[in-house]
Amino acid sequence: MKVVLHYDAGPGLAARLARLPGLDITVCPEHDDARLWEALKDAEVLWHSLKPCTAEVIAAAPKLRLIQKIGIGVNTIDLDAAAARNIAVCNLPGSNAPAVAEMALMLMLATLRRLPQFDAGLRRGVFHASPAVQDHLEELGGKTVGLLGYGAIPQHLTPILRAMGCHVIYHSRTPRDGALAHYVDFDTLIADSDVLSLHIPLAPETAGLIGADSIARMKPGAILINTARGGLVDQLALTEALADGRLGGAGLDVFATEPPAADDPLFALDNVVIAPHVAWVTHGTFDRSFATAAENCRRLAAGEPLLNRVR
Repeated sequence: MKVVLHYDAGPGLAARLARLPGLDITVCPEHDDARLWEALKDAEVLWHSLKPCTAEVIAAAPKLRLIQKIGIGVNTIDLDAAAARNIAVCNLPGSNAPAVAEMALMLMLATLRRLPQFDAGLRRGVFHASPAVQDHLEELGGKTVGLLGYGAIPQHLTPILRAMGCHVIYHSRTPRDGALAHYVDFDTLIADSDVLSLHIPLAPETAGLIGADSIARMKPGAILINTARGGLVDQLALTEALADGRLGGAGLDVFATEPPAADDPLFALDNVVIAPHVAWVTHGTFDRSFATAAENCRRLAAGEPLLNRVR
């Protein structure tokens, strides 16, 4: 079965993929459009990561039968174009949960402790914490951490936070039976969280959900963590709140536009910790993801029901 992976795979990952049985996998870096268009001519399956899978991409693949999202969010796939061709669309819920949970925790700690400032300062020969920086250093233990959404990632993160002495609250569309965190409504989540971490998909009803009004209702000095999707946040309103000290900091792995501009005002703020949408990128995520993706290819060939079909 001919598979196209639209992702910048390193040599280690490419070698592991080559060992998957029964699959002829072509790796197309996301910047190499010419290679993608050529590979799509014979592709039966597209393993899609982040660069949008548009109607144009789908049209270039006349033999395509399955678009397999390597991750969870399918907002980067033209679902209507796939449906028009009766092309199945599947995702991989939970495959990246351990990795993203760890990144969310890391961003919380790095933001509260201003780790990037210390790293940059020490590389310049500054071996101390200035009084101005010391005034902003916080511990995570004892804080109220609010989780917006309570899927696989928050469920993985909650016991870790509780073990560190955090009070964990969450909001989702419906309360979860057996949740280790305490359910609250959205307004309470916004108002009571010392640390607010986002774990919901980007959809028309969630776009810009954390806007100027929500940010104004957050605790003074609170920090925002986003490992979900940049479009959930009004980035201009966030930048203004961080610049004037209304919020204490932000840890961001995702942005409204990706890649963001090099001169994005967020990058000039010393209370922001940033990463380039890599929360999910670990060996563990790859192993879990591609094992399931390969199983869906086997099922497709055998005419069996696909795992985690969303369309």
